[in-house]
Amino acid sequence: MKLLRVKADGFKNCADDFEIDLTAKAECNEGNEEYDLIRVDESLYIFTTVGIIGKNASGKTSALELLDWCYDILSTFGLSGKNCSYHGVRLEIIFYLDGNVYQYKAELDDSHNGENKALFINQKVFCKRYAGEGAKGVYLGEWTEIAFPERELPQDFSFLCFILKEPAIREIYYDAFVEVEEGYAFTYQLMKLMELDTGYLNRILPIFDRNISAITQTDETHYSLVYQGVEHCFTGRELLRFLSGGTTKGLNLYVLAVMSLTVGFDLLVDEIESGLHKTHVRNLIMLYKDRKINKKSATLIFSTHDCELLELFRRGDNTWVTHSEQKIMIDNLYVKYGDCPGYRKSGFYKELYDSVADYEAMMDLKRILMQ
Repeated sequence: MKLLRVKADGFKNCADDFEIDLTAKAECNEGNEEYDLIRVDESLYIFTTVGIIGKNASGKTSALELLDWCYDILSTFGLSGKNCSYHGVRLEIIFYLDGNVYQYKAELDDSHNGENKALFINQKVFCKRYAGEGAKGVYLGEWTEIAFPERELPQDFSFLCFILKEPAIREIYYDAFVEVEEGYAFTYQLMKLMELDTGYLNRILPIFDRNISAITQTDETHYSLVYQGVEHCFTGRELLRFLSGGTTKGLNLYVLAVMSLTVGFDLLVDEIESGLHKTHVRNLIMLYKDRKINKKSATLIFSTHDCELLELFRRGDNTWVTHSEQKIMIDNLYVKYGDCPGYRKSGFYKELYDSVADYEAMMDLKRILMQ
């Protein structure tokens, strides 16, 4: 299963028809196909990496959250535990599976019983056989509505269970505001669930701190850390205080990336550069662009303030720009500006998208402080 496009009305403070299309629109040639693209079917490609840029409060996190909502529905056939109302949100999710393209439409509502679950209203699923139309034609043509068994599903359950059959981890969202203390427990829980060799973690450790030779979880709340040859026993909170914030984020994020690459689920990361050295961020992005490593066709989707990271991209259609006035808007770089290499350079990003801090506002603050 590969997610192709999401569209939403009434989602948070986003404009209606808020759309993120993950199919490749620009020319696919031997150079960028090997580096930036994943082949889904004949003439149909998605991206190894997707970047979302914009200044503070421009809507980058909202874009990632929308994708996370849609991945959750595709993964568990439900939606719960989110930090805003579901009422009045209308979703369209289009995905590819086994030679078919599916279009899922639903309106959401709150459960009104304190469970923080979304209710699915007016659900419809359409299908068509993919016939090699490529990105331009994949959404066109005749769709056939699928009729489902008459037995009723709970209202907080999506019809997609009839198509995808079994729940599966199709995505992990690494929130910029994740409680890093909980991050260790979450990471180990996922490693056990996916039966990931803990040896990967000990290979990651020296990337961030060569003083650490081993870390293991001894029970649900305690960890053994070998630091400079001396073994320590810590709770999650004590471990967090002992290690640097960058080491903690780096360990958790790189372990998630290893799981993503070895299992094949997509990884969403908010503010990927936060707390990490630029080299570590660049190396993480490059893991997804290496065909010998990314053998399971995983995609890394991240938001960033650092426009220079996008110089790692050879294309413009895997870059999205958010901006907010009365409502949050999102533009695809290639769709809006065409295939102009200059738009993929950091200097152009800063001028075109106002992605740096407001200079005049900063000068006003300085003038007040100097009085």
